[in-house]
Amino acid sequence: MTTSPEDVPGTDQASAHEQLTDKLGIEITRWDVDRLVGTMPVKGNRQPYGLLHGGASAALAETLGSVAAAMHAAPERIAVGLELSCTHHRGVTEGLVTGVCTPVHRGRSTATYEIVITDEQDRRVCTARLTCFLKDAPKR
Repeated sequence: MTTSPEDVPGTDQASAHEQLTDKLGIEITRWDVDRLVGTMPVKGNRQPYGLLHGGASAALAETLGSVAAAMHAAPERIAVGLELSCTHHRGVTEGLVTGVCTPVHRGRSTATYEIVITDEQDRRVCTARLTCFLKDAPKR
């Protein structure tokens, strides 16, 4: 089982210092192939009206779904995003949001995940669905 970001198959450790997850403050708090959980602060990720930016929610969702797909695909394959859809249900102005990623379909060539993002009062902020294409890992 993968336990840390450095263990995600196929990642480029040379560019680890320039990852979007660091810029957005995303932290994965539960590493489980059936339920991946991560958090992100609202502070620093707001749009001009003071609300959590929808793109930040999308980035959290894609991060969790892509990591889950990579864990499923390893070690023979790597996961690349194919389609992401997000429905934003309510605005958030402060605190942390939490994303919970669960599998919808895990196949040989594609994997689809639902990611539910909630606020600190456990209210649904965003529902996302990510499908990843699983391709052969490059030869090293």
